[in-house]
Amino acid sequence: MSVKVTDTIKQDLKNQLESYSELPFRLTLGAVADYYSVSLTPVRLVVEELIEEGIITRKSNGRLERVNIPDTGKKSSRVSQFKKPLKFSSTLDEQVANDVVKMCFDNHTEYLREEATAAKYGTGRTIMRQVFSRLAGAGLIEHVPRCGWKVRSFREKDMLDYLEIREILEVKALELARPYLIEDDLRKFLSGNIVGDKHDESEIDNNMHNYWISRCDNVYIQDFFNRHGEFYGALFDFASLGDQVKSEMAQEHCDILENLLARDWKRAEKALVKHIRDQRQNVMRLVKLRKLG
Repeated sequence: MSVKVTDTIKQDLKNQLESYSELPFRLTLGAVADYYSVSLTPVRLVVEELIEEGIITRKSNGRLERVNIPDTGKKSSRVSQFKKPLKFSSTLDEQVANDVVKMCFDNHTEYLREEATAAKYGTGRTIMRQVFSRLAGAGLIEHVPRCGWKVRSFREKDMLDYLEIREILEVKALELARPYLIEDDLRKFLSGNIVGDKHDESEIDNNMHNYWISRCDNVYIQDFFNRHGEFYGALFDFASLGDQVKSEMAQEHCDILENLLARDWKRAEKALVKHIRDQRQNVMRLVKLRKLG
């Protein structure tokens, strides 16, 4: 499922407003936009929704203010330590990212040139440089001076090593985050994962993973996902585009969330482990299809 930028911002901003007594930004439209690296438009929409929900209020002088400041003593940096995953700000971003992911799987060795790539997508070199910079932040490409942009190659062993460590750390993150999981949030994630009667009706919302990682209050776990999660997340997302895989993943997400809502921690952990391990077969199925194609 392609998650709207506004939905992503709203979930994270609401999390910080409700959970942390100090924020890493001033509560103004401009400061919030800078923090999430977006324009003012999505921030205005998010703020209006949070005002309607009674989380933020607008004073007579136009200033924004939290309705309730949690007395938890927690610093906002514990959430902001976890870098938010790559979000596509435009159709161009998404198109280029998908093509680059394909190159990763194909172990593309030629350097990408800004001017030639910009011409291919019918845009300017400056805009393409910005797109490349965002993809570099996700670990998909790397800038090599005087050569261009180098596409990161896919190696099965690296992926297996990542999944092994991810399983250990994400299960631990979920355990540590238990006291900070909010039922309404879990229900929203559940509603975003739909197992349709037909495969093409299924939808996936991956934000639940970021949710408990950001709430686990362990900077070392967060640092691992901050360093390595975006690259493999992009690969796993691309591998789940097929209808059958999308349906299976949506069901796995629902299994995790339903057990969390039932406070059946053991079953939730077991479902999470299965979900993580299934990423390998999803990716290798795609690799095999690309070789045959």
